[in-house]
Amino acid sequence: MHLKPILFDFFYSKDTLFTELLNSGQFEKGEADIRRFPDGESYVRVLSQCNQRKVVILANLHHPDDKLLPLLFLCQALKEQHVEHITLISPYLPYMRQDKRFHEGECVTSAQFASILSPSIDKIITIDPHLHRYSSLSEIYSVDNVVLKADKTIAEWIKKNISNPLIIGPDSESEQWAAATAELINCPYLVLSKERRGDREVKISAPQARGLSDHTPVLVDDIISTGRTMIETAKVLNTEGFGAPVCIGVHAVFSERDYHALRNSAIEKVITCNTIPHHSNGIDIANLLLSSVEAT
Repeated sequence: MHLKPILFDFFYSKDTLFTELLNSGQFEKGEADIRRFPDGESYVRVLSQCNQRKVVILANLHHPDDKLLPLLFLCQALKEQHVEHITLISPYLPYMRQDKRFHEGECVTSAQFASILSPSIDKIITIDPHLHRYSSLSEIYSVDNVVLKADKTIAEWIKKNISNPLIIGPDSESEQWAAATAELINCPYLVLSKERRGDREVKISAPQARGLSDHTPVLVDDIISTGRTMIETAKVLNTEGFGAPVCIGVHAVFSERDYHALRNSAIEKVITCNTIPHHSNGIDIANLLLSSVEAT
């Protein structure tokens, strides 16, 4: 008899993405006790019987420093139950932005994080990791990996919710998101240039957008962290006669302070995918994940 993979919830809200995956009927719910002792050390116990079973861990790894050790302990406890296979679904994969040594003495944390995590799992599934200087995830992860793209899901949301869109990438790194999304919608797109002057200070170029100011500007990027790039882009668009833009991000990495600063700037709304639980979530990636684990 074919047994369904056992799905474990690792730091996801019980009523959101985990529940959607579980309700698909593809999984059996896994039970584990993961908590902290008063001294800050972690306690991990697997309650489900997983011997010779395939296991899937849906892991929210935003703010990873507090979560990495419990995750490694969970994987080790599962291996001691002689599981057949461990697939880690990390919709947001952290530590991908430090992908080179910019200054002498820096740790290339993307590679180090991958080297720590890889021995504990058999496969990793993620969505739009920050592969700016890596050609593939396999350059740093030594396990099977599946990299999913949220562009079609985002494009469908834009089609249903925004009329006459103009997709805008606020900098060269966002061009891949802007171009792919615009092609799927069959609408125009622009990519601006950005000069970063600090963690929270950027300068955005004016767009070459003659004849397009009647469109609704839609800013699309993979990660929204401080939000300063989108805030400054909105200001530039306003001076060029555009209406307030809609800001869309795959991963809601921002703090609450930065989110409110963005929300209170010259924009219409902020919408993110639910890769990281946040009240800006409006684009559901559950079906995207389900399509990738059917063969797991």
